[in-house]
Amino acid sequence: MRRAHPASRAVTDALAAARPLSYWLDQPDAPAPEPALTRRENTDLAIVGGGFTGLWTALQAKEADADRDVVLLEARTIGWAGTGRNGGFCASSLTHGLSNGRDRFPSELATLERLGRHNLDEIEKTVARYEIDCDFARTGELAVATRQWQLAGLRETADLAAGLGAHLRLLDTASVRGELHSPTYLGGLWDADGCATVDPAKLAWGLRRACLEAGVRIFEHTPVRSIAPEPARAAGLAVATTDGTVSARRVALATGVFAPLLRRLRYYLIPVYDYVLMTEPLSAAQLASIGWLNRQGVGDSANQFHYYRLTKDNRILWGGYDAIYYYGGAVTAAHDQRPATFSKLAEHFFQTFPQLEGVRFSHKWGGVIDTCSRFCAFFGTAHAGRLAYAAGYTGLGVGASRFGGQVLLDLLSGEPTERSELEMVRTKPTPFPPEPLRSAGVQLTRWSLARADRNEGRRNLWLRGLDRAGLGFDS
Repeated sequence: MRRAHPASRAVTDALAAARPLSYWLDQPDAPAPEPALTRRENTDLAIVGGGFTGLWTALQAKEADADRDVVLLEARTIGWAGTGRNGGFCASSLTHGLSNGRDRFPSELATLERLGRHNLDEIEKTVARYEIDCDFARTGELAVATRQWQLAGLRETADLAAGLGAHLRLLDTASVRGELHSPTYLGGLWDADGCATVDPAKLAWGLRRACLEAGVRIFEHTPVRSIAPEPARAAGLAVATTDGTVSARRVALATGVFAPLLRRLRYYLIPVYDYVLMTEPLSAAQLASIGWLNRQGVGDSANQFHYYRLTKDNRILWGGYDAIYYYGGAVTAAHDQRPATFSKLAEHFFQTFPQLEGVRFSHKWGGVIDTCSRFCAFFGTAHAGRLAYAAGYTGLGVGASRFGGQVLLDLLSGEPTERSELEMVRTKPTPFPPEPLRSAGVQLTRWSLARADRNEGRRNLWLRGLDRAGLGFDS
């Protein structure tokens, strides 16, 4: 792990002109919002939340039954929250990586990997079918080791993948630096097919357009205040918004970590803030100095890890490392900016790519991740099966959210499917304790992970105890 130092003049200069908002959302072709709901509506299916999970649920509902009436309600604008603030890694993994999947669902890992690869294939086909211009590129993903102790983990993952019939290519120092040149790299593992990069905002806006063309009724700037049984309709739910109500036969709840409309969710989720930098476009000479001809998404193998990738116009998105939980789980715009983290990220960027000295950052932003203790999505139903929910993707929701939408529709249908019978769908993660124990546990875990990075990956008594308890915190 890199040690924090006061920001150097080079770091300060590199950040000086960075705009404090998501690069993805700072685009001139963002669609004008749909009108807010101001009346009573009736529908077969109401979807609460206009991020990836809500959009995929809506589109797949209409693809399965064009006559089904679908209403989607979004408190702000489509893609405004985590959907428009992530790194744009669209991974096949449904379990936050092979190792986490093996630890959580060993008997189902092969099935989950098969379903995940199929899910990514279907996302690619959907993008093509609806002509969604979102810079979708099946580049694969490169995991890099920057410390000797991390090499064993790469070999373990490669062996695990081989046992499932997948080939992940182990790279030695020379080979990994041939893919992307950094003096910090000691080895790598390349999954050539299991991840794509996308412009996540353009993907969301493309799905929005596809939903509207399919007949989904979308209402933006429409916060939902409550969901309750509707006395007048024994089989219905009343979805109350600020200025209207939707009477729905079924409801899909896709709000992530925002103020839970279902009380039980607050025990399973915590909001963790992740921070990102975007560089200005690299010149041809700057790009040549680092290589990156295959344009893979990249993540390093520390506990406090970085993720990075190229955009279509050769900017580098650089994020991760700090994962910040604020006491009480507050979600507020004030947390979208964190200068100390931006300085730390910029310092690490130039340590990784010293040949890019002088590059400036154009954007800096933060966003909230819906984290659960098993690091991958969980599902459930309420109101006698009339409501289904999905949450807890923990940063890998760009791809897994399409699968999540399918699970929601399966659960609402009441008919068992291969997906709904999965242990992953039938079980819940370990709940988090209330405050102040919650905050104390998170901070102790962050300290312990940082300590493990400094000590050859050795996990202390606290981390080993969490492992035995079935909690996450392994990345």
